[in-house]
Amino acid sequence: RFREAEIMHGRVAMMATVGYLIGESTPTIAYGMNIHHTIGNNQIPEIPGTVLFPFFLTINICEALRANIGWVEPGLGPLFTLRESYYPGDLGFDPLGFKPTDGKEFANMQTKELNNGRLAMLAAAGMCAQEQINGKGILDNLDLQF
Repeated sequence: RFREAEIMHGRVAMMATVGYLIGESTPTIAYGMNIHHTIGNNQIPEIPGTVLFPFFLTINICEALRANIGWVEPGLGPLFTLRESYYPGDLGFDPLGFKPTDGKEFANMQTKELNNGRLAMLAAAGMCAQEQINGKGILDNLDLQF
């Protein structure tokens, strides 16, 4: 159960780390395809609710599907238990065929994913804290304005 949480939080943190960099340096639909250079922490309140609602609705639907795939329903077993046939983080979604078929290669890939996820959690927290402390974007601090 804790491995499931670590894998999923690591995946979100990996996307968040890339999102901080891309969100501050590329044109987006929410800002009319202009590069706005607003710090990442201030971008969500600036986006209209008509854009945010479908975004959060999609996240909620995906999380509900993930819970149905991996977790035992309350009342059918002990609370907070994973299904016997479920491996933490394996949702059966692999359209590009990255998941190794060999057990040893799969364990190696999973270790890499966990380590990268842990690093991304620290990176995303660091980016968030840095922006709150000095009010400047990540790329502004590095003088890498595109």
